[in-house]
Parts: sequence; structure tokens; C-alpha cells
Amino acid sequence: MPRNQFQRMIFALLTVIITVHGYVFYSLYVVNGSVLMQINGTDSVIDAIRNQGGVYMLGRFCPIWAVVLLEFCLAYTLEVTVGSPLSFRLACRVFDPRETNPVLFESAIICATVGIMCPTMSLMAAGLYYPYYAGFNVLTFLANWVKLVCFNFPFAFFSQMFFIQPLVRTLFKAIFARDIKARSVEAQAA
Repeated sequence: MPRNQFQRMIFALLTVIITVHGYVFYSLYVVNGSVLMQINGTDSVIDAIRNQGGVYMLGRFCPIWAVVLLEFCLAYTLEVTVGSPLSFRLACRVFDPRETNPVLFESAIICATVGIMCPTMSLMAAGLYYPYYAGFNVLTFLANWVKLVCFNFPFAFFSQMFFIQPLVRTLFKAIFARDIKARSVEAQAA
């Protein structure tokens, strides 16, 4: 869908804005919510986070907005520099974009992106949320990384395939409606 670098940057921005908020919510509420509530003796996750002084990250407690901002910066940088270009190339190795149904080709790109971004962002998260108060151990770090990949991969695949990417494509089409219409007219004239 994006045809130039500016459109690719906007597409990545829309994707990362939605994705980071989804993953922070998923991580805090779904994966760690019951533990946070139990440790802090509260009935809600947000109260548990508030009671402990924020989210544990980089060896200290940080407010949720700082967590979202840091993860956004990391994810956007990674998506623009590695995720998008590499996923497109991987999809092109399997399918010819000129001859393949666009839905199938876009699905291949989504699968490749999840295959790249999920382990990479999980590696970064293993470092960000490592329990540094207990000292650093490489085996614990690697075990945390594998655990995060196992938790995140199914969520990443299904949320990207069936929710996030369809929403991003709809928003993208609305933002660039004039450009898409102009391309359609050019294609019909040719």
C-alpha cells in the first residue's frame, strides 16, 4: 500500500502507535496482572502499579507513560530500519508482488514482520524488565527472553493479522485517499 518513503513512515507510525499500546496493556494486564495484584494486595492492576510506584523497568519503577514512550521509540526505530524492509524482502522471496493476490502478499508481509519483530522486541523487553535487583545472570536473561517470545508470539500474530493491520490499512486509506484515487485513475488510463 505505501508507495514512497513518507507513506512507509506514516504506515509504520500508525502500526507502532497501536501496537505498543496493545502490548503494554497485554503485558501488564493479561500476562502479569494477577501477580501484580497479588504482590500489592489490590483488586485492580492499575492500583497495583500505582501502589508499587510504577512499572519496574531498567532496575527502577517508572510511570506507565515512560514505559509506553520508551517502547514506542524502540519499536518505531526497529520497524522503520529493520522490520518493514526485511519483511518486504522476505515476502518477495516467496511471492512476486505483481502476480500475487494483494491480500496474500500483505499476509505474507505481516507474518514476516511478526517473525522479525516479536523475537527482537521480546529480547529488548527481556533487558528492559530484567530483575536487576537480583543481580544479572545470562541464563536467566535468555530464559526470560524465551518466555516473552512464547507469551507474545501468539498475541502478536493474531492481533496483527486480524485486528491491528486491518485497522492500520483502513486508517492509511483514509489519510491517503486522494493519492490512492490518483493512482487508480493513472492505472486505468494506462
